[in-house]
Amino acid sequence: MAAYNKFDPRLESLVVETKTFWDDSVSDLSEEDREAVAREIHKAPQLADKINYERAHTGFTREVTVTAETIQKLYQEKLQAQ
Repeated sequence: MAAYNKFDPRLESLVVETKTFWDDSVSDLSEEDREAVAREIHKAPQLADKINYERAHTGFTREVTVTAETIQKLYQEKLQAQ
């Protein structure tokens, strides 16, 4: 089976686990900030610049690599929602 490396709404219903990786461009984030960003990006995975779905026994694992651009998209989304 081919790897899935872009947001796919069909696969989202099968996600059973999430993992967050951190790009070097955001290496200076505090642990609290990392937790908050990870929580928000997994609520809106369509905003992730780097996303991958790995097959698991019962579904898929969504792996997101957070970049500076990802954080910028999250902030823009929050501002538009206000």
